[in-house]
Amino acid sequence: MIKPVHVIGGGMAGSEASWQLAQAGVPVILHEMRPVRQTEAHLTDGLAELVCSNSFRSDDAQTNAVGLLHEEMRRANSIIMATGDKTQVPAGGALAVDRVAFSDAVTKALNEHPLVTIERGEVAGLPPEDWDSVIIATGPLTSPALAEAVLDLTGEDSLAFFDAIAPIVERDSIDMDIAWMQSRYDKGETEADRAAYINCPMDRAQYDAFIEALLSAPHTEFKEWEKDTPYFEACLPIEVMAERGPETLRHGPMKPRGLTNKHKPDEKPWAVVQLRQDNQLGTLFNMVAFQTKLKYGAQADIFRTIPGLENAKFARLGGIHRNTFLNSPRLLDETLRLKARPALRFAGQVIGVEGYVESAAMGLLAGRFAAAERLGRPVEIPPATTAFGALVTHVTGGHLSGPKASFQPMNVNFGLFPDISAPTKDEDGKRLRGRDKSAARKRAMSARALSDVDAWLYATSKAA
Repeated sequence: MIKPVHVIGGGMAGSEASWQLAQAGVPVILHEMRPVRQTEAHLTDGLAELVCSNSFRSDDAQTNAVGLLHEEMRRANSIIMATGDKTQVPAGGALAVDRVAFSDAVTKALNEHPLVTIERGEVAGLPPEDWDSVIIATGPLTSPALAEAVLDLTGEDSLAFFDAIAPIVERDSIDMDIAWMQSRYDKGETEADRAAYINCPMDRAQYDAFIEALLSAPHTEFKEWEKDTPYFEACLPIEVMAERGPETLRHGPMKPRGLTNKHKPDEKPWAVVQLRQDNQLGTLFNMVAFQTKLKYGAQADIFRTIPGLENAKFARLGGIHRNTFLNSPRLLDETLRLKARPALRFAGQVIGVEGYVESAAMGLLAGRFAAAERLGRPVEIPPATTAFGALVTHVTGGHLSGPKASFQPMNVNFGLFPDISAPTKDEDGKRLRGRDKSAARKRAMSARALSDVDAWLYATSKAA
C-alpha cells in the first residue's frame, strides 16, 4: 500500500500539487486551515481562491513567457490551467477567469478524487516526523506558527514584501456614455476579446488632479514590524507608483496608447484607466493595476473622480497584506526539498515566485517530484530551457552572482532562460531589427522550450 503524501495549503500551488500526486496514483492528504483559521486576504474556504487579480496574464505561448508557462502546464495535465480554460472570461489576449466558478471547480475536482482526502485545520509548527513526505504550499500568508518553526529549523531570516489588492467595481454603475470597451491595440481573436476592457479617459487637468489626490490621501498605517518590508516591484500600490513622479502612471498602467475613445475619436486621452472583467456574468470589473494601500474612504472618493466612475459601486475596495518568502537558494535543493529536513518540500509563492501561474507551476513540479520519489522512480528536473526549468533555477540559486546578490520574488520572464541563436533575417531576407528581432528571439526560445518540455514529459512518463 502506498503511503500518502501530505500537502499543507489549499491554494494554487497546494491544489496543483495534490492533483499531480493523485493523478500519478499517490494518495494525498491535503491540509487546509480555512475556515478553522482564516487569513487576512481570503474571503472563502474554497480551494485555489484568487485573492488579488482574476487574470493569469498573457496567454500568448509564442512571445510571452507566462503564456509559454500556460502551455507547458497544459501539456503536464495541470488542473489549474484546465479549470482556468473552462471558467475564462473575456480579457483580450490574456487569460482571466470567473474567480468564484474557478475556485468552486477546483474544490469539486479535488473533493471528488478518490485518492485525495481534505482535512480542515491548521498544521501548527513543523509536521510530525512520521510524515515522511510533505509539500508545504502555504503561500505568502503562511501561519505564524509554521513560519517560525521553519525559521528555527533553518536558522535563516525570512524575507517579506507587501502585496496589494485592486478594487472591484459593479459593471452597471459605470457610465458607458463616457467609458468605452476596447482591448489595447484591439488585441484578441474574438469580438469579446477585442472589447474586453472598459476604458475611462482622462484629460490632463483630470489626470493632474488625480495624481495630487493620490499623493495627499491617507494611507493604511503599518505596524512597527512591517514598516521596513519592501514592496514587490511588479505589484506596487498605485499611490507608490505616483510617488515616483507625476508621469509614472501615464507611462505605465494608465498609458493611453493603443486606445481610441469611441465617443470622441478625434480627441486623444491624456491617460486611461482600464477595468477588466472579473466574473463570467460580466457584472464585476476590477481596476487594472489599481492595487492600493489607501484607506477605504479615500479610495472611494478618489476613484469616483475618474471619468465614468463618478457613481461607481465597489463590490470590494483595495487592501494590503504582508507576504513572506524563504531564502530558497540557501534553503532548498533542486527538487524543492528543504536541505535541513529533506522530507519537507516547498512550493508556491513562499519559495520566491510571483503570480498565480508561477505558484501553481511550482506546485505542479513539487507534486511530480514527490510522486516520483514515493513511487521509487528517478526525480527528473525539467531542462533550464523550459519555463518550468527557468523557475526552478531561479528559486534554487542559478540566477545569483556576486557577493552582494540578493534573492527576490520573480515572475517568469525570458530573462531567466538560457540564450539562444535566433533568426536575424525574415523570410524575405530582410534584417530583423528592434521589436521584430526581439519577437523572433522569443519565438525561438518558446519553440525550444515546448520541444524540450515534451521530451521531459515523455521521459518521465516512460519511467512510470
